[in-house]
Amino acid sequence: MKPQPQGHVMDNPYHQGDIEPDSMLMNKEISPSQYQYGDNMSHSEKEALKQLPEASSWPNFSATLEYDHMELIDYIDGLFIDVPIIPDYWITDRLDTAFKGHASIWYTEMK
Repeated sequence: MKPQPQGHVMDNPYHQGDIEPDSMLMNKEISPSQYQYGDNMSHSEKEALKQLPEASSWPNFSATLEYDHMELIDYIDGLFIDVPIIPDYWITDRLDTAFKGHASIWYTEMK
């Protein structure tokens, strides 16, 4: 057994010792098919994609007004309610279209 670390960790009632990384998780790779559309999608994913509105119809975010991002955030929140099977990357793939001006420049640089 490893010696207990000194300091605040011992005072934490939820600390259950050192966590060893799981070698299975450390070596896990995300297959490219998880981030592709088309033949690799399940039937339910294809149906969900049909329900997702075109990105050109989404509200724009330009970062010119103080709260102009709220409409886009509320819209995306609504998408998760209307089409609950949406993976995050279906949303992030479409943000290039929704971001305009300074927001688009910022998003491109952050990617």
